[in-house]
Amino acid sequence: MSLTYLFRSIRTDFIKVCNTQYVQYLHTGCPLLAVEKDLLLKLRKSTGYTFVNCKKALEKFENDLIQAESWLHEQAQQEGWSKASKLEGRKAKEGLIGLLVGDKAAVMVEVNCETDFVARNEKFQQLVKDVAFATMAQHQSKCDGQTGYVKSLLAADDFSTLKLGQGATLADQMAIAIGRLGENMSVRRAVTVRVPAGWHIGYYIHGGVAGQSDVAMGRYGALVVFQGGKDGVQDTLGRKLGQHIVGEDPVSLGNMDDLPCGDAETRLLPQTFLLEPSRTVAQFLTEQGARVLDFVRFHCGESISEGERKTS
Repeated sequence: MSLTYLFRSIRTDFIKVCNTQYVQYLHTGCPLLAVEKDLLLKLRKSTGYTFVNCKKALEKFENDLIQAESWLHEQAQQEGWSKASKLEGRKAKEGLIGLLVGDKAAVMVEVNCETDFVARNEKFQQLVKDVAFATMAQHQSKCDGQTGYVKSLLAADDFSTLKLGQGATLADQMAIAIGRLGENMSVRRAVTVRVPAGWHIGYYIHGGVAGQSDVAMGRYGALVVFQGGKDGVQDTLGRKLGQHIVGEDPVSLGNMDDLPCGDAETRLLPQTFLLEPSRTVAQFLTEQGARVLDFVRFHCGESISEGERKTS
């Protein structure tokens, strides 16, 4: 046997052994990789954090999902506080109006972010829901023992100590959201109303987010407080009035006997009714046996001065 043939034979056998060992290594490693992938996907879905951070957390806690998730939240909060200070000066004029209506009470909030892309994110929308529910809970707590019509306007500074759930503050939750999504965010304002018996709350959201039921969300929102209306159709009446307020942007309420002053009319009652242009809002209300008492309109991203003048 020649030396050349011998060396070729040895080389071939060596390659076969290496390939066999490599295949065996991959084969024995596959089940472990599959388990890690399942955990990684589950953690990613439940938290919304990046795959890189989720993988790091699972490695740190040896695939303990609960500890990994807890650690991620802590890191996101710390990172969020840091990001919040860095991003504070960046404009956040996108976002959503959130509207929650309960039993004789309603809340409308504006939560801002930098881009429409983040506004469509489920994590951001969950933040809007959390803010709406927390604001409603605070409003109801403060209204205990009060009678009559109660209306409160909240500015950004009023949310600093707002509690969300399980002891977490809004500031903490905002930091987590900033850490997750990497944009400047803020809770800009809110309005809360509570009405006595015999009064009704109408509402409307425009540019709504599909799939939301308990908290309606969109780019525009309106609350309208009214009395009367035909039995069984007050909800429809309230929605129609809300649509008009969103569409026609009234500045003040006006009086039932005010005469229209042309196309630039900014008082609600003398305006041409959006859904029935043959009559004014006042005429429509008279036919319905109803009277508007108050209204609020929010447009996401509008200047605060514009929003204040539309809280009637």
